[in-house]
Parts: sequence; C-alpha cells; structure tokens
Amino acid sequence: MILTFVILGIASILFMTGRFRPDLVGLGALLALVLSGILTTQEALVSFSNPVVIMIAGLFVVGGGIFRTGLAAMAANQLIRVGRNSQLKLLVLVMAVVALLSAFMSNTGTVAVLMPVIIALALSMRKSPGAFLIPLAFASSLGGVLTLIGTPPNLIVSQALADNGYARLAFFDFTPVGLAALFTGIIFMVVVGRKLLPDEVEETSISLPDGRTTLQKVASHYRLLGSLHRVRVPENSPMVGRTLRELRLPGEFQVSVVDIKRRVSEPLKILPLTSREMASPDTEIRELDVLYLQGSAERVQKLAAKYGLIVQENGEKALPKGDDQLVSRVLGVAEVLLRPHSRFIDQTLVGLNFRKKYKLNVLGISRRGDYSLTDIANQKLQFGDALLVQGSWRHIEALARDNEDVVVLGQPKEEASMAAAQGKAPIAAAIMLGMLVMMTLEIVPVVIAVLIAAFLMVVTGCLRNVDDAYSRINWESVILIASMMPMATALEKTGGVQFVSESLVTTLGGYGPMAFLAGFYLLTTLFSQFISNTATTVLFAPIAITAAINMGVSPYPLLLSVSVAASMAFMTPVASPVNALVMTAGGYKFSDFVKVGVPLSLVVGVVMVVVIPLFFPF
Repeated sequence: MILTFVILGIASILFMTGRFRPDLVGLGALLALVLSGILTTQEALVSFSNPVVIMIAGLFVVGGGIFRTGLAAMAANQLIRVGRNSQLKLLVLVMAVVALLSAFMSNTGTVAVLMPVIIALALSMRKSPGAFLIPLAFASSLGGVLTLIGTPPNLIVSQALADNGYARLAFFDFTPVGLAALFTGIIFMVVVGRKLLPDEVEETSISLPDGRTTLQKVASHYRLLGSLHRVRVPENSPMVGRTLRELRLPGEFQVSVVDIKRRVSEPLKILPLTSREMASPDTEIRELDVLYLQGSAERVQKLAAKYGLIVQENGEKALPKGDDQLVSRVLGVAEVLLRPHSRFIDQTLVGLNFRKKYKLNVLGISRRGDYSLTDIANQKLQFGDALLVQGSWRHIEALARDNEDVVVLGQPKEEASMAAAQGKAPIAAAIMLGMLVMMTLEIVPVVIAVLIAAFLMVVTGCLRNVDDAYSRINWESVILIASMMPMATALEKTGGVQFVSESLVTTLGGYGPMAFLAGFYLLTTLFSQFISNTATTVLFAPIAITAAINMGVSPYPLLLSVSVAASMAFMTPVASPVNALVMTAGGYKFSDFVKVGVPLSLVVGVVMVVVIPLFFPF
C-alpha cells in the first residue's frame, strides 16, 4: 500500500508541475505499478478496452463532425448576435451558449470555436475581450456537468457505479444538478465576477481572421477581380474536343483557364447535373463547358473571337454563382512561399513544368507588394515571392509535403476538411440528435450509440475521411484516462482505498453525511485545480463508493459530488485546458483566475452541497 501511495504521490507532483505531458505521467505510473508487481499486465491493460475510454474517443469524432460542418459556429453566431449591443446580455448569452454546446461535445473545442467570435464582438463594442473570455472558459466547465457525455468525469462515475453493482446514471440524470451549478455560475459572474475582470479596451490594432479562404478576400488581395472572366463554349466551337495543351492559350493569348464547370451525364437524364473541375493540360474541352478565365479583357475578347466563345461575365460578376469561396469539396487555394535555397529561384513556371508536375494552377505572384497576373508562366521566380495556387486539395497537400523548395501557408488539411464538410451541418445535427435519442431511450448501450454516431459522421462526409476522424481524437486524454484507471485498481487491491475511506469517515463521518459530502467535495475541488479532472475522478470515485458503504448511505450523492467538484476547475489557469486557452487571448494574469475562480468555486460548492442531496438522497 505504501508503495502505491508513493507512486501516486510522485505522479500527482508531476501532474502539478506540468513538466511532462499528463499522458506520459499516466503511462509512467502505470508501468511503475506493473514493474513493482502491484498490478499484473492484464490488470494494467484492461482499461484500454474499457467502454468509457472507447466512448470518449468516439465522442471526439462526433464533436469533430459538429465543428467541421460549422454546426457549432452557426448555432453560436445566431444566438450571440442577439446580445451584440448589450455587454450584460452578451455575457449571459455567451455563458448559456457555450454551456449548452459543452453539454454535448468537447469543452476545449467549444471554446476554440467561439473564442474568435467573442473577441471580435468585444472589440466591436469597444470592450476588452478579457471581460468575456474567463466567463467563456468557466461556462464550458459548468456546461460539462449537464449531461452524461458532457465531460469524462461523468462517464467515469457512471461506470464506477456499474462496476460496483449499482445502476448507471442515465443521460439526463446530471441535468438538474448541472443546471443549478450553471445558474449559480451565471448569476455570480453577472453580479460579482464581471466587476473583477477588465472592461474597457485600449487602442489596439488587433485584426482577427475569420478562418475562411473566400474568393472575394483572396481575389481582392491579389487584385484578381479585374482579370476574371466567365465564358461559355458553344456546340460548334473549334475548341471542342481539343485539350488545353493543344490549345496553348497562355502562350498565344496570355490567358489561363482556372476552372471549368461542365454538365455531368447521368443515366436517367432527369436533372441537368453539373460539376467543377480544375483545368489541367490534359483537360479536353467539351461543348457547353463554362470556363473561368484569367487574363486581360482585351486578350479574352481575342480568344473568344477566334474560338466563337460567348463571354458571359467579367470581373467580380464572373465569380462562381452561389459559391462565394475559392474552395469546394474538391478544389482549394493556398499561398506558397519560396524557401531561401529553393530550386525554384531563377526558374520559370514553364521551365519547372509546374502545372504538369504538381497538378496546380498558379493564379498570381506577389512580389514585394506588387502583383503579377499576366504572363506569370514566363517570369523568373525570386526569393520572397508568394504564389497563389489553385487545384485539388489532394495536390495542395502533396505540395505542402515538398518541404525542400516551398512553404505552403495555412493548414491545407484543416481547410480541406472544412471544405469537404460544407453544407453538411443538417446531417451532423441529425446524427447528434439520433445519438441523443438512442442514449435517452436506451435503445442501445451508450457506447454503441456513440460509435454509431462517429461511424455516420465519417460515411456521410461530415468528416473528410477516416484519417480526419482519427485526427479529431485527443489521444492525450484517451491515454491519460486509460492509464490512470488501473491506479484505482491498485489502490483497491493494496487496501489504499479502504484506508483513505476509513480515514475520511473517521474524521468527517461523525458529523453526518452532509458534512462528509461537503468535506469530500472540497477535497476533490482542491485536487482538480492541480491535476486533471479525469485523474481526480479516477482516484476519488472508488473512495466515494467505499466511504458510502462504510457509512451505510447511498453512493450516488458522493459520486455526483466527485464528478461535479472535479469539473469546477476555476482557481488557476492550469486547472483546465480551456483556462490556459483563454489566458493569453484575454491578457489575463494568474491572479485574475484566483480572484474570480476562488469565490466562484466556494459559491458553487455551497450550492452543490445543498442541491445534490435533494436530487440524490442519502
């Protein structure tokens, strides 16, 4: 038992210092338990197949689909616009919206999605973003207590009950307690908390990108609008049946075909289907194709006259109808910088055979503030040039891997995934709703409902592919949970759980269950400020059950206190990932979290000690 406590103590210290990643610390503790003979290999590894671990991984995938499709941002933006003109109303709405979203998905992802929106709104109101970002972070923690899947501690205590022969907690069993905590948190922030946070914003030059690569934005930056043209190829055009390589349009007319919109044949011939394709040297022109051209108006007119093309629109009106983005599920754009010793320097795009080798169009070259849009194929490239390239996401990602010569700005994989999920928000909403219905009505086990939803997110295109789904999983959290669960087994096996339980019962049990609940809640809260809520719950859940048995009371109120207290990580910026996430953006100091988080934790704690036994009697 002593050795188990030593390993636990060392792990706790390492968690607090933050010198090593939590998952690495968890794995180290797991290995120490096995090598010391406290746990067998099977006991140590069985948690990796635990339904809770699998369920949490699946929930990351479901949450990823919700974020990728823009469903979370759409819902948040619509609600937050209501409070745009009132700081108080905006504060309440921010906390309510983020809490609602955090009840069904990762609170870290929720905060990451909403933070740019909140900062932009705050600056537009001449208010400091700091007035909203701590409430944003705290509300995400409060919202996690609303449902079974809102936060890992809820899943862990539910599983702990099942492992000890008690009924699991249902999906909405947490909701009454969670709502009490949320209302308390909102009232505190409105009455007290907001007075402790920065309010007025100083003069700033902050500009926040919205994360979207719009055609309007890129075209304006590269001054493309004046050189964009849309033409249609009639049935009798001499261009029909010839490839772009044969036509040699850049060489003869200094005009490039950027994009092609063409009809797609379908067996029943009921609907006139169309598709967009990137123009490549081997692309064969077909009758009734719509070509998006780049070049001067004069040269486009000459091209049209020679081949009998019908010029439909010029300039901004030539943008693809109904698509204000330069991206689609297949095609995208990126800016590319040349490296200092790139082989591209002093070479031309023609000489590099760029289009054939990389399957990408170069739409423009930015050179020290000047933009070249004509005859770019024959210009010698220089160090510092930025190339605006367009093509399939697959080929843009391939170029990004060519690290010797170029640097592709931005995150092509992220943008490709966002583009692939365009228009899928209703599907993501239906999948999430279906998952909640299956959980609530217990049609299938909870873990199966989550896996079904994760599977559907991939096969319906809400996530780009399986790799995208795996990338959405926070493996650090998954490994941490799986590696810390055996610690509870070790404590129970060596008598540590019984020892701690009896000590707490001896110290606090004489004052009654309410006093014990209050002390247990406080102890759990203090631990959660320095180690993760997951690790805290894994350690305290078995102690709570054993203590309840020793006292002859129901374990449910004690387990609820563990789950809630572990999630109330308000006192320090390292208590929760969302606290760390908003610290820099909000310009906060460590003391800001202390002066707001400590009283909030105490107030919520008092309310929870009273409320939890009302819904889960001893």
